[in-house]
Parts: sequence; structure tokens; C-alpha cells
Amino acid sequence: MGHATDVTDATFEPEVLHSTLPVLIDFWAPWCGPCKAIAPIVEELAEEYAGQLKVMKLDVDGNPRTPVAYGVQSIPTLLLFKDGELVEQIKGAVPKLRIVDALHRVVASAS
Repeated sequence: MGHATDVTDATFEPEVLHSTLPVLIDFWAPWCGPCKAIAPIVEELAEEYAGQLKVMKLDVDGNPRTPVAYGVQSIPTLLLFKDGELVEQIKGAVPKLRIVDALHRVVASAS
């Protein structure tokens, strides 16, 4: 815990949909400038919410099925899942506080 971990099309269902904790997924690609800009924030959130939230990263180039299934059309996109359900979608390299607001709503209701 404490670091964003990689998830793939193959591991998405067990890691995300069957997780007992809420899950934040960062949909990104290595060539994406805004993705690189938001990456340190995603890592900070993984540390700050360790034990309360799983933070994962999905490389859209190597894993095309999951982004298509959830309608991810631009990156970075953050999806927040709780109890296997998509509860929030955040598009673009947004400020950390925008993400924290969403996390507070979900993490608080999970406790």
C-alpha cells in the first residue's frame, strides 16, 4: 500500500470490481503530457489514503478493453469505484483538491 499499482484489462475485474475498498484508477499513457503532470498527485493520494482506498494506474495503450468499456475518450481520466460500481469520473489534469473532494465523499461513506 502507499503506491499506485498497475492494473490491466486482465486484472481489472478482481482488482477493481471485487475490491472491498474504494478504487481510484488513473487512465494514462506514457506519451501523454497532462498524464505526467497529474502522476505525482496520484502517487500522493495513494500514500495519503493508504488503507482506505486502492489507487491504480491503467496504461490505455496496452489495455484498450477497459477504457472502451467505461467510455474513457480522453486521458488523463480518473475513475472512482465503490463496491464494484463507477461513482465518479474526473477528466483532465485537475487540481488535487478536485480529486480530494470526490475521494472524501466516497471514502467517508465507505467507513
